[in-house]
Amino acid sequence: MKHIRFNILLLILLYNAFCHNVLNAQTLIWSDEFNYNGLPDTNKWGNEIGYIRNNELQYYTDRKENQIVRNGCLEIIALKEAYKGYSYTSASINTLGKASWKYGRIEARMKFSKGQGIWPAFWTLGKNINEVGWPKCGEIDIMEHINNEEITYGTLHWANEENHSHVQNQGFSAIDVTEFHNYAILWNADSIAWYIDDRQFHKVIISDGINGTEEIHKPHYILFNLAVGGDWPGSPDSTTVFPAKLFVDYVRVYSLE
Repeated sequence: MKHIRFNILLLILLYNAFCHNVLNAQTLIWSDEFNYNGLPDTNKWGNEIGYIRNNELQYYTDRKENQIVRNGCLEIIALKEAYKGYSYTSASINTLGKASWKYGRIEARMKFSKGQGIWPAFWTLGKNINEVGWPKCGEIDIMEHINNEEITYGTLHWANEENHSHVQNQGFSAIDVTEFHNYAILWNADSIAWYIDDRQFHKVIISDGINGTEEIHKPHYILFNLAVGGDWPGSPDSTTVFPAKLFVDYVRVYSLE
């Protein structure tokens, strides 16, 4: 009987491991390794131009002064300069109209500047944003950082199913943001889990569109941006160092098989 119980336990463990591996099998389907020089690849990336959101202070441009690929990394650069009536410039790149995904593992290896009023982000928006607006389109913040904090945030935004008001669910993790780390989500029909260097720190259940999360079951596109000021971090001050930079070593999207 002892041997039978052992064999049954072994079979259960092997079955669970098999199911885990099958459910989490990952195949690379899109990436930018930034192994080239110049402006970001226009086959993969477009730009937001001008003032966009959140009472931020920068004017987003598509100039090489604010976005450049060199030395194996994408650099998004925030500058303190007078430009088109604004006091700061930066860049925000995205895959809207070029690539979008529903479910998968989305990750990027990044490091970035700290400083009062500096707000780098790696995130997604529903590709239907121009039709339904925000927050109805849904938003997945894979990584956000503000000011001089020693933590980064992972947040899900959506619209309440009853009155369409904004709802969010946020987690955070301690990290040295000035060093390279891998920031990722694992997104499937049941949940979204947030990771730093393959360590999970947050999870939100979205199964069957629970609590109005049906918009998180539709295709999303990727954004990288480096904001200056805004509602969340507040404005830069005399301690803020410019240029501020966001470095992206790579960004990769995997399907879950």
